[in-house]
Amino acid sequence: LTSMGTAFIAGVTGTAGGLLLLGTLAMVFPPAVLIPVHTVVMLGDNISRVAILWRHVLRAALLPFLIGAALGAIAGGQIFVTLPTATLQAILGVFIIVFTWMPKIATTGSLGGRFGLVGFAATFVGIFVSATGALVGPIVAAACNDRREVVGTFSATMGLVHLCKLVAFGLLGVTLAPYLPLMGAMVATAALGNLAGSRVLRRVPEQAFRLLFRVLITALALRILWLAARNAGLV
Repeated sequence: LTSMGTAFIAGVTGTAGGLLLLGTLAMVFPPAVLIPVHTVVMLGDNISRVAILWRHVLRAALLPFLIGAALGAIAGGQIFVTLPTATLQAILGVFIIVFTWMPKIATTGSLGGRFGLVGFAATFVGIFVSATGALVGPIVAAACNDRREVVGTFSATMGLVHLCKLVAFGLLGVTLAPYLPLMGAMVATAALGNLAGSRVLRRVPEQAFRLLFRVLITALALRILWLAARNAGLV
């Protein structure tokens, strides 16, 4: 039910679903398998959403993003981050807010360069803090002209992030066999949530979607900054 609900939210808003699911899973799964399980479920979730919105995906962005994501997974899987988690989260939160509310920055440089760079960053950081969709979202929104293009492209790029992370976890020897039945059920119910969300998305006015998208992305960024302060012992 949680997987279906968060997929519906992501299908309508283009974001937030992954972080909501991560927060719920954190109450059930041990830390060692939390991020890998979340990665598998989100991969299946994004695949079904892309299948629904494939006509609206910005295809020119996918190859550069995949190259960046693959490099990010290699770096993240082999190198233990020297920066503290709190520092990573603080940097991530600030960048998200800047890219969201200063859209000209999010369109600087070539399309391939922007998506290659954010693919690397999202996957590298995602190895350690998992939910990095808020970093990808502003770049996708700035490159797309239609709300369905935003959701479709965001889902495709995040699917690539989770795919590269999953390969990295496999190479690191992470095994998820005991959780396969549950993950399969969660992927299936996420597909139902995506179908319902896509129907609602067609009826959402473009301006309302853009405002809701910015508000949600900003809320996620502020949450990341709060976590950074907490991990640093400031609150």
